[in-house]
Amino acid sequence: MKLRRHWSCTLRNRRELRRAKRFLFLLPSLVGVSCFVLLPFGQVTVSSFFTVLTGKFVGLRNYGEVFQNAAFGLAAANTARFIAVGIPLLLAGSLGLALMIHGISKPDKYKYLYLLPMAVPAATMALVWKLLFSGQGFLNRILGTHVDFLGQGSAFFILVGSYIWKNLGYTMVLWLAGLKSISDGILDAAKVDGAGKVKSFFLITLPCLKGSLFTIFVVSLLNSFKAFREVWLVGGAYPQRDIYMLQNVFYNWYVNLEQDKLAAGAVISAVILGTVSLLLQRLWDSGDR
Repeated sequence: MKLRRHWSCTLRNRRELRRAKRFLFLLPSLVGVSCFVLLPFGQVTVSSFFTVLTGKFVGLRNYGEVFQNAAFGLAAANTARFIAVGIPLLLAGSLGLALMIHGISKPDKYKYLYLLPMAVPAATMALVWKLLFSGQGFLNRILGTHVDFLGQGSAFFILVGSYIWKNLGYTMVLWLAGLKSISDGILDAAKVDGAGKVKSFFLITLPCLKGSLFTIFVVSLLNSFKAFREVWLVGGAYPQRDIYMLQNVFYNWYVNLEQDKLAAGAVISAVILGTVSLLLQRLWDSGDR
């Protein structure tokens, strides 16, 4: 009896020690996230209910001003449109290329070429935009026209194309990692059963890539907000209206010292992105059951 109690106590102590080690391992990250993310965001959330100059409590008035702001509505619509168009094209295009390269022997030999576009500075991309698509650019020289493609609706599609080009190789590498995790035995068994390439893709490959898809989608969503650098370098604080993004609104509010609307807009954006991420996580988790 005493021996059994001794072993139970020993096992309990080991479990507690493992938990303590896990907590200590995560502690530096938790401290960093708390100090540099959670606490500042909490302060921004609190300040969104007050006026910055007088410190007067105004409730939801700042949020009402943000929703009634025409510039915020335009920027939110453009950002949603950019995400809705750019991310599906990026995911589909990178997956197609990954499937093609996956069949090539030793694809990792050229992996540095896939990631090369991400190494191109944003200032270089902006210069290329101007050289190609300005009124006196190379495209107009070829077409014999004098159209400013960056000053009209085509600027949106130029931005989408730039986003896809810059992130295509990186996203493709993530797809390749997911494809490598699929056992060749499963695909060989499907071939023996008479399944063709298309049927094997939809019934075996695509379901096996479900975990990778969630990660790739979230990474692509975060990278979509980095397109603001090229937009700002090309069009400044007030670019063509089709590429006027949320970051432009926040930048202009910051420059104009409209901190009340800036705080409320930041909270709204964080809540929307957080809600989308949670819904996607719920969707993925429910599909695994």
